[in-house]
Amino acid sequence: MGAQLRIYRRRIRATKSTAKITQAMELIATTRISKAQRAVEAARPYAKEITRAVSAVASRVSDHALLTESPDPVRAAVLVVTSDKGLAGAYSANAIKEAESLTALLSEQGKEVVTYMVGRKGVAYYSFRDRPLERTWEGITERPAYADAKEIGEALMGRFTQDSAEGGVDEIHIVSTEFVSMLTQQASARRALPLELEEADAEELEKQNGGALPLYEFEPSAEEALDQLLPQYVTNRIYFALLESAASQWASRRNAMKAATDNAEELVKTLTRQANQARQAEITNEISEIVGGADALAAASGE
Repeated sequence: MGAQLRIYRRRIRATKSTAKITQAMELIATTRISKAQRAVEAARPYAKEITRAVSAVASRVSDHALLTESPDPVRAAVLVVTSDKGLAGAYSANAIKEAESLTALLSEQGKEVVTYMVGRKGVAYYSFRDRPLERTWEGITERPAYADAKEIGEALMGRFTQDSAEGGVDEIHIVSTEFVSMLTQQASARRALPLELEEADAEELEKQNGGALPLYEFEPSAEEALDQLLPQYVTNRIYFALLESAASQWASRRNAMKAATDNAEELVKTLTRQANQARQAEITNEISEIVGGADALAAASGE
């Protein structure tokens, strides 16, 4: 067997082994996607209702510190959700790219950006480039728990309730990945605080209540009720972002592993064809040598 043929066969064996690994990882990711999707769907009703409750209370409060935008914002907090592991395609890269775009926009507006990072990939990216991180969380992106979101929410709310002169932030933004479908995951940035009341929410409430907004009575007051609801609202927004990001991460990993498996199988076909050509060349060369040797013997015998 020639050296070139041995190289081809060694590469074929290595590629087949890689294909088995990537196919196994694809199957694992497929099962994890279903669990992550169920977690997102289970959390969606509460997220929707607490958003409606906060919107309803906020519409009755004329002036609240957590709803009123600062006339001269100085500092903004940006929470970025990436992954703890690789082999997920452009999942983390897209989230980091969206965070950098948001950071550039906020900087152009004259705001100092304070970055909070979730996921080892984002931490490594910023650390390698010597970019400051206010606080980091690792090891929670694949299976996020509500306790993790609560811890992150408390850290962000602690800075938001501080005065700007003492290092507090005037805005909270969340950069995460939305799960659109099994094939599409989109990184996006949303502002969590100050709360933005959408007119569509008010119109929906009016339709549900016969064209008029419902009347509420608050005890002890709407302001104090809002003080209790807003931290839970922010925590829920973070939790829902973590859940959607987890589902997006597994979907992106599944797509990446499927593409890797397909490429490996295609490479095996190419290498097999090249190995066959090399083997055929060896056989042809051996036949030529045999024929040449036989002709030489025949010529020697004739003499």
